Amino acid sequence: MSDFFHAGISGARGRMGRAVSKVLDDRADVVVAARFDRGETVDLSICDVIIDFSTPEASVSLAQACAEAGGPALVIGSTGFTDEQEAAIEAAAEKVAIVKSGNFSLGVNMLIGLVRNAAQRLNAKDWDIEITEAHHRRKVDSPSGTALMLGDAAADGRRVDLAEVRTAPYDGVQGPREEGKIGFSVIRGGGIIGEHSVMFASDDEVLTLSHSAIDRSLFAKGAVAAAAWVRTRPAGLYDMQDVLGFRQA
Repeated sequence: MSDFFHAGISGARGRMGRAVSKVLDDRADVVVAARFDRGETVDLSICDVIIDFSTPEASVSLAQACAEAGGPALVIGSTGFTDEQEAAIEAAAEKVAIVKSGNFSLGVNMLIGLVRNAAQRLNAKDWDIEITEAHHRRKVDSPSGTALMLGDAAADGRRVDLAEVRTAPYDGVQGPREEGKIGFSVIRGGGIIGEHSVMFASDDEVLTLSHSAIDRSLFAKGAVAAAAWVRTRPAGLYDMQDVLGFRQA
């Protein structure tokens, strides 16, 4: 297959949509065949792959339309999906190739691996885990998709399900912290692009692994790299660990 491809952008007028558009426009191997937003129709056949940063509802509708049409491939960066919406994306991925990630940053995906390894080696009896994330005031879901990815990585390192060890937000008198729980703290304010940290705290020392996004283009560049990769893949649900070659697709 040729390295040249046609891309579409869903959520094109949003902050991430505009960032993706700029990255694509600067590349000589891509033609942006369609830019559209929720509620607007598009001819799917003119695209080899669509990069989608919209809303969970719009992403599900797009994935179902692509599945029914037999393509194109999809890169989904929306966050805040319900269990039912996640299931709908998985069903669509049986017919088309989809890369879905809460974060397309190379640095964040490296952080995920480090968190998993640290959680595996630091005993839950002695080490508490707290995840903190900060984003701009316009972000509507919390914790962020990236924070939940980090939580999943920590839980996976300890061979437990995040849903079983995730603690409720601290508020009021709750008693001592439960052993093995994973806590989340959320900050919303100003124009913060994205900051995430994972703290491993024992009685004697604290280890903090963190990542800060400096420019929103890093997410767009990762999404475009995912688009170039997924357009040649068979149907299936992938993430950035697949794109970066950290596991077999």
